[in-house]
Amino acid sequence: MNEIKAAAKAIKEAKYLLITAGAGMGVDSGLPDFRGDEGFWRAYPIAKKLGLNFQALANPRWFDINPRLAWAFYGHRLNLYRSTTPHEGFKILLNMPQEKFVFTSNVDGQFQKAGFSENKIVEIHGSIHYLQCTEPCSDEIWENNEIIEIDMEKFEALNFPYCKECGKIARPNILMFGDFRFVENRVDRQLENFNRWLSKIDDKLVIVEIGAGKAVPTVRHMSERIRDMYKAKLIRINPRESDGADIEIKKGAKEVLTMISQYL
Repeated sequence: MNEIKAAAKAIKEAKYLLITAGAGMGVDSGLPDFRGDEGFWRAYPIAKKLGLNFQALANPRWFDINPRLAWAFYGHRLNLYRSTTPHEGFKILLNMPQEKFVFTSNVDGQFQKAGFSENKIVEIHGSIHYLQCTEPCSDEIWENNEIIEIDMEKFEALNFPYCKECGKIARPNILMFGDFRFVENRVDRQLENFNRWLSKIDDKLVIVEIGAGKAVPTVRHMSERIRDMYKAKLIRINPRESDGADIEIKKGAKEVLTMISQYL
């Protein structure tokens, strides 16, 4: 409880709030965090049967060699994210009065769905709600309005989108493993917004990091870099890997944010 009170005090005293989030942020909404092979295979038992872990399946080569499998995986995730309601913790963060920015490795669009401004979010690994050419034949990115139907028994997509320019198969605008074809334009624009926001910080900044693990440490590294640059206080909310922060809270996102809100 001392950590909760300390976190609430730090947030109350801050003028600026940087929210950094990994896959653990969505767990309380019912989303999988793909933690370890077993966690991934629980969400996608067919992948276990195929002998594929998350890193193996989240690879752009499948769009070339087996697009039905690639779009079964990403189409299923797209349908899941569209049907998921962000948990109460998102609203608690949204209602905090500080000037806020979000930096996340999640590709699910849940922060936008919860009401956060598109202009105050960096999705550093891209977003499933946008498409690009698999080639890519150009730098164009467009909104993903596709309805992907999936045969779950065979784990095959029954349809998939094509590039509007060249007619090749389209893919989500997501940075995958071993990916040299990710179109970075949208992420670059988000990073420009982020850098502009950072340049205006003239008072106390607090970083609230939620559900960001060590396996892909992009978010943790950003939290720590900004903490050091701005002499900010880092609150790390993570039931398993909360170490290395000024305030370490070993619990899940929704529970912690609800408890903190009672002291604000």
